[in-house]
Amino acid sequence: MINFQWLLLFLHNMIKSRYKVIGVMSGTSLDGVDIVYVDFSLKSEWGFEILYAETFAYNSDWIIILKDLVSCSIQELKEIDKSYTLYLSKVIQDFIDKYNIVEIDAICTHGHTAMHQPENGFTYQIGNLPVLAKLLKQKVVCDFRVQDVALGGQGAPLVPIGDRLLFSDYQYCLNLGGFANISYEIDNERIAYDICPVNVVLNHYVRTIGFDFDDGGSVAAAGVINKSLLEKLNALRFYCEEPPKSLGLEWVKKEVLPLIDSYHLEVKDVLRTFVEHIAIQISSEINKTEISTVLVTGGGAYNKFLINLLKKYAIHNIITPSEQIVEFKEALIFAFLGVLKIENQVNCLKSVTGATKNHSSGEIYLP
Repeated sequence: MINFQWLLLFLHNMIKSRYKVIGVMSGTSLDGVDIVYVDFSLKSEWGFEILYAETFAYNSDWIIILKDLVSCSIQELKEIDKSYTLYLSKVIQDFIDKYNIVEIDAICTHGHTAMHQPENGFTYQIGNLPVLAKLLKQKVVCDFRVQDVALGGQGAPLVPIGDRLLFSDYQYCLNLGGFANISYEIDNERIAYDICPVNVVLNHYVRTIGFDFDDGGSVAAAGVINKSLLEKLNALRFYCEEPPKSLGLEWVKKEVLPLIDSYHLEVKDVLRTFVEHIAIQISSEINKTEISTVLVTGGGAYNKFLINLLKKYAIHNIITPSEQIVEFKEALIFAFLGVLKIENQVNCLKSVTGATKNHSSGEIYLP
């Protein structure tokens, strides 16, 4: 005879309503490895508290390696993958030690995108090898993009499920990282896609004059718009395509950088023209609807010149949240994707990526 009280207690214990996890993110802007320690709780809906957060900057050697990944052969990438996984394990362990973190349900990591060619059924993120779990002696959830591409999706963007469940107070969630991507609801479906390059281009050029990034957009502000280049940038075919769609470094190196370089402009004029391009592309997307709120995060949120241009062109209320959310929202949401994977809950939406079905993506490795 079944003891129903025992069964109810057993089921209650199986449904975990609180997770303390580490989220790890490295983006195409090459700012460094973003790491967060987050306390997630589930009541009527998911809530979170970021307990610790830090960015571990890449040294010059890693920046050189990561910038050139798209030029590497698969065999070369596999060797870099081994080194990067070891490097990532050391950075994560340093974070754990620095903040004396003891309670860890999982480490959830995006890795770093080496190649992204969903049109060819291929995407590769380094730093997601099973050895990571053994090196850290922790459960690891990672490699979130591969399954979606195998299901016919873009494998990107993956953040929108977090936008829906953690940031539902905002109609639009706009991230200004290596690329600008946006997420919003239409007819109870989440729509998300990449809009245009941002820091992956801006940082590329500002580094040629000795800066890691254009602080506040001051270099761009001193430049002059090249109208011919601006017209050609705005005419790139990608901007006419309908979502789901995503961008990768390969596209930037093939379509954007050669176009810009053909004009032989001063860096300040390149930045001024490209910031204008970014503001035009983003505003053209969000101005399709009535006035609402736009949450802006990512490193580009600190580019005051870009934000002011966006406010000039957009009809919406542009909101920049706390510094912690601006800088670590993606790492936070990849931590959340790992929690959903552990719970076998949907963390990848077909309405966003174009996959054949909603699914729970990622790999779980045990130490």
